[in-house]
Amino acid sequence: MFSTLVTLLIVLLVSGLYRQLVIEQQTQVDTHLAAEMQRYQQLSLTVDRRSFAAQIRAADPKTALIAWQSNVDMVGSLTFLPDDMPLLPETKEFPIFTGGPDKLHILTGGIVMTRYGPVLIATRTDQLAALIEKFFNAAFWAVVFMLVLSLAVGYGFSKAILRRIVQYNRLSEQVQKGHYETRLPVSDQQDEFDVLAKQFNSVLDTLEQNLLAVRGVTDNIAHDLRTPLSHLRIGIEQLAYKPPEQVADATAELLEELDDCLATFDAMLSLTRIEEGQQTLDLQKISLQQLCQDLYEMAEVVAESKEQALLLNLEGDAHIQGDKHLLFQALFNLIDNAIKYSPDGAQITISQRNKLIVIADNGPGISDEDKERVFERLVRLDPSRHYKGTGLGLSMVKAILSRHQASIALSDNNPGLVVSIRF
Repeated sequence: MFSTLVTLLIVLLVSGLYRQLVIEQQTQVDTHLAAEMQRYQQLSLTVDRRSFAAQIRAADPKTALIAWQSNVDMVGSLTFLPDDMPLLPETKEFPIFTGGPDKLHILTGGIVMTRYGPVLIATRTDQLAALIEKFFNAAFWAVVFMLVLSLAVGYGFSKAILRRIVQYNRLSEQVQKGHYETRLPVSDQQDEFDVLAKQFNSVLDTLEQNLLAVRGVTDNIAHDLRTPLSHLRIGIEQLAYKPPEQVADATAELLEELDDCLATFDAMLSLTRIEEGQQTLDLQKISLQQLCQDLYEMAEVVAESKEQALLLNLEGDAHIQGDKHLLFQALFNLIDNAIKYSPDGAQITISQRNKLIVIADNGPGISDEDKERVFERLVRLDPSRHYKGTGLGLSMVKAILSRHQASIALSDNNPGLVVSIRF
């Protein structure tokens, strides 16, 4: 296809040049004959018959062939006038025979009427025809050469492309077989294939990270649910040996553990719906100052039970569009974590200034390497394993804030943790 396209373009170009050449040659011939016609018409009006004949005899045949049919004989380069010659500017081709090495010449000309009769004015055009023929031959071989060259270049180009495509297909088959560490090679050319390879490698990186995350989630689920499920199994087996008056209490304990397991799965399903936008937000105008006030009132009782000081600082109210229930759930989770993991007598501060909410505590804090990991599903740091939980709280917080175009950042309070939410 590439070779055919190149050939067609060259043929069109050569055809245009050929047509332009023919038109230019014809224009030159017509211009030359018109000039000679005007010259001899003017000459016949200014000189006598004898001088007119002398001027015709003196004409250079290389410039223009002039022949005059006088009353007595032919004057000029011809022995007779060809038949059916038109009047200029109409022209006609006719042959003449000479005694030179090129015996046959082709001329183009016509008749001009003068005061002394008809005069034939013609110019040689066979040389122009030979030039056009040479041009045509040269163009033909140029087209053939370009066709062969484009075929060779196109073949080499397609082989280079196919070689890389075959390589990519082979590597993609390796990925399909489960070798997710496979990557497409990237050359120094930085061409379109390299751009595609980089994008594909980026997809593979994301896929590998997601698979590792899934494996981590699976391990965490197995770790966190094996203990309560084992307790459920043991408890169910022991029900048959318990006195009737203890069965009700044992059953209530088993149901509580079962509810904890179900809560984990419900939280995972809810998190997925929020992350994928499947849960519709009940949007309404929310005052961040009022939201923080409600959070403070709800958490104050919990903080007092641990003899902790819960402070509230409000500066400059701001309003956003959001789901009040989900935002309250997310922010209360953060405050509840601060209360839960801070020691007795700790101080926890809720600050709000315009569209920034900060929750600070002086508890154990979180190490720098864990500050991003805590937002992953089912990740529970060692200190948190002493408390009941699903390991999905902070994942839910980040998902809810993301749906509200808000960012969350963790930093050190030395000691303690600072959680900054910016809407």
